[in-house]
Amino acid sequence: QVQLAESGGGLVQPGGSLRLSCVASESILYTNAVAWFRQAPGKEREAISCIASGGYSQAYADSVRGRFTISRDLAKNTVYLQMNNLKPEDTGIYFCAAEDERGGYFCSGSVRPMRRAVWGQGTQVTVSS
Repeated sequence: QVQLAESGGGLVQPGGSLRLSCVASESILYTNAVAWFRQAPGKEREAISCIASGGYSQAYADSVRGRFTISRDLAKNTVYLQMNNLKPEDTGIYFCAAEDERGGYFCSGSVRPMRRAVWGQGTQVTVSS
């Protein structure tokens, strides 16, 4: 069973930056799309970004477009989420998830829900002064 592990969360002031990492226990990035989700207290989980297995396509939610950048390092089995100009409303637990594109999932234009994904345990991001 593939495992995902997020890291890089923390406390940051508004306007600051963080880079989250999602490390996979196996080399799945050649066949899996990876997405980042977040969940704030009392709110539904929000899909915020994804990257296709070929790395040729990324998508972002309107709430983060222009501030967040998703990227990956195949050699390290790692997907990153660079978060700039953070706002208090970005506070929440950030999860990464991976789903095999051979099952029909694709990342293009928008961040679609993942139905058969492997999930990480999450990392807390708090934006506060």
